[in-house]
Amino acid sequence: MQASSFASGLVLAAAVLAAPSAFAQQQLVPAQSEVQFTARQMGVPLEGHFKKFDAKVAFDPAKPETSKISFTVDTGSATLGSRETDAELPKPTWFNVPKFPQAAFESTTIKALGGGKFEVAGKLTIKGNAQNVVVPVALAQSGATTTATGTLPIKRLAFKIGENEWADTSMVADDVTVKFKLALTGVGKL
Repeated sequence: MQASSFASGLVLAAAVLAAPSAFAQQQLVPAQSEVQFTARQMGVPLEGHFKKFDAKVAFDPAKPETSKISFTVDTGSATLGSRETDAELPKPTWFNVPKFPQAAFESTTIKALGGGKFEVAGKLTIKGNAQNVVVPVALAQSGATTTATGTLPIKRLAFKIGENEWADTSMVADDVTVKFKLALTGVGKL
C-alpha cells in the first residue's frame, strides 16, 4: 500500500539525485545508493525501499541547465519487509508489475540554487500515470564520489497506487515520502 507511494517517491528521488548534465556520463554506484519510502497505514508509519533501480546521468556542474537525468525503478523490487504485504504490492491494485514493471523519471530542467543545492524538474511516470514533479537535491563530494540526497513528497492516488477499496485514505494515507541517496562517479568538481 504505502510501498506503492514509496515507489513513486523513490523514482522521483532517484531522478533528482541523479540530476547530471549531457556532457559527461556519470555512473550510479548501487551498493552506496538507496531509495526509501514512508507511508502511513491507519496512522502508523510504514517504511520500505526499492531493491532495484538505475540512473542514466549526464551532469555538468558548471552548466546544470544542460544536464539530463533518467531514472527507473523496478516496481517489483518494492519491499515493506513483510511477506504478506510484499506479495500484495505487485498486484494490479498497487503497482501492477506485470503491466508496468518500471516507474520512470525524466528530467526536463535542472536549476542550480547555490551551495551544492539543485532543483530538478521532470516527469514521473508510475503505472502509466505521468505527473510533473520538482525535486530538491543536495550534492556533496568526497573523493571521486558525488552523493545526491533528497526528499520528495508524493500523492499515491495521483499514480493510482492503491485502487478500489485501497483508495480510502483513512486506511492508507495519500501522502508518501520518498528519500534517496544516490552515489555517482564521474561528476565534475562542484
